[in-house]
Amino acid sequence: MQTIRIHDKDFIPYLSQTAIEEAIKKLAADLNEQYQNKSPLFISILNGSFMFAAELFKHINIPCEISFIKLASYKGTTSIGHIITSIGLDADIKNKHIIILEDIIDTGKTLSQFLPQIYNQQPASLKIAALLHKSDAKMFDVPLDYNCFKIPNKFVVGFGLDYNGFGRNIPAIYQLKEE
Repeated sequence: MQTIRIHDKDFIPYLSQTAIEEAIKKLAADLNEQYQNKSPLFISILNGSFMFAAELFKHINIPCEISFIKLASYKGTTSIGHIITSIGLDADIKNKHIIILEDIIDTGKTLSQFLPQIYNQQPASLKIAALLHKSDAKMFDVPLDYNCFKIPNKFVVGFGLDYNGFGRNIPAIYQLKEE
């Protein structure tokens, strides 16, 4: 892997495609075991988690459903401070086992504002799975039940994560190069 440039920023390799796929495969095995006979509904948070959800679903072998919702709180490399929602949840989740799929949890603000809407619909259970977790950036109390990688508080792109709309299609994860 080599340094890449997106818009005006340089990014250096951080997590390989192989490492990402192996971590997701392990998560899928855990979920298959824990949700056997529960038929969970996965809710994938767009845009960033689409590759995480797709890779995870290659290895999920229990009866389940998936739905997508679009929540966003970033523009460029920083949070804009409020959630932009453009696609809503259209599935009935009452008494269902819900697993929310997130690309990355950093401050926790986006999910902290979204979770009350989910809890109000009375799911049987609610768990959160993230590909990446920036625990040092945490500002809001969001329960994280599963995560593939704990990473430092650095801006990353690739495997669904973007910088101003670009970089989502990179099959590995790159970190912003320090200047």
